[in-house]
Amino acid sequence: MPRSEDSLRQAWDVDEQAFPKRGTARERLRFCLQYAILAPSTHNTQPWRFVMSDDTVMLCADRTRALPVSDTYDRELAISCGAALFNLRVALSYFGCPYLIRIMPATAEPDVLASVQLADEGFVDGSIAALFSSIPNRVTNRQAFDPAPLPQEAIDALRAAAEAEGAQLAQTADEAGRLRLADLIDQADRIQLGDPRFRRELAIWVSASRRDDGMASYSASAGGLLDFASPILTSIVRTFDVGGGIAASHRRLVQGSPLLVCLATTSDGPESWLLTGQAMQRVLLTLTAQGMYASFLNQPIEIDTLREAVGAMAGSVGYPQLLLRVGRGPLQAHTPRRALESVVS
Repeated sequence: MPRSEDSLRQAWDVDEQAFPKRGTARERLRFCLQYAILAPSTHNTQPWRFVMSDDTVMLCADRTRALPVSDTYDRELAISCGAALFNLRVALSYFGCPYLIRIMPATAEPDVLASVQLADEGFVDGSIAALFSSIPNRVTNRQAFDPAPLPQEAIDALRAAAEAEGAQLAQTADEAGRLRLADLIDQADRIQLGDPRFRRELAIWVSASRRDDGMASYSASAGGLLDFASPILTSIVRTFDVGGGIAASHRRLVQGSPLLVCLATTSDGPESWLLTGQAMQRVLLTLTAQGMYASFLNQPIEIDTLREAVGAMAGSVGYPQLLLRVGRGPLQAHTPRRALESVVS
């Protein structure tokens, strides 16, 4: 029997008053994982698994939820897992649980991305605990934004959030810069949607048959790409090159957005990608606290021949990892989440 819309949204309604203050380390970790799984992920794939012991949880990549065409190296998969890790850090700090983190703790197990242990000698980060209330309020908003410029102090706060996690944030707020990046996104859309393998992969994640993951839930409130969530249009996107129309839709969104930001790192590889995910989530929670939204425009970064150009246009030094548009806009519904029981063992 299909799950109701209410049950699909229950993940977003965690009761913080239910935190087991006197519970075991395992119980407290498990409770905080309810916030970890609210992290964003490419196509809402939710590509994470959590393996628990008495006082430790291991964050693992779920390669069965990878995107081999658009994310060939699992870069965005690791970034998504990094976002989940940051949410876990925020929740543990908010509830006053000292923790120790080890990144890539088992070289022989590349799927184990991090371990988080509750320990008296651990760390509680007061600087991120204040972001806790933004976790259930954050939402990826693919609708048009108000084109009014954003306050410089808000942009500075986003840059500070990225730098606090070891990443760089380069901003593009002027019209000429937005137009140059819009051209790259246009090129990337046409390249990707001209590839039947990419279209087949995309169709899987916008299919109306998906209930607790994927992007079908956006179809009622967002246009362009997400119109393909109906069964008939999913079949069309599998079969036909629709890149021109989607490119035009994305171009309008970019040109109407007051701010584009590029997150970059000084190195490239799994550890840098996990770092990027934590920086991304800190930026997203920071802008959420200020009443702003963001959505992803990573298409040109997913294409090797365009990735370097994104960094050059955005003025970043290093390896571009993410491209976001930021602004104020109308309310947007949350995407569904898989039940905690399905991702924890």
